[in-house]
Amino acid sequence: MSADTAADVATLSFEQARDELVRVVAELEQGAPTLEQSLTLWTRGEALAARCEEWLLGAKRLLDESRPADAASSARVDETGR
Repeated sequence: MSADTAADVATLSFEQARDELVRVVAELEQGAPTLEQSLTLWTRGEALAARCEEWLLGAKRLLDESRPADAASSARVDETGR
């Protein structure tokens, strides 16, 4: 993947990356005409999946940070049953 492609993916919102990833997967499932095109799609899909994961991890981090410390420890206690 070129540096321009990586920069392009880095600017996508979660929804944009997800929607394009769905399209790329559908294209791969249909079968690209050449191996080179398949590899290009695969590489793009990997970058898009990483971007989506980046967004999701960021959202989880924000949620975790917004919880009061007591609630986080209570949740852990409830999950373990202790």
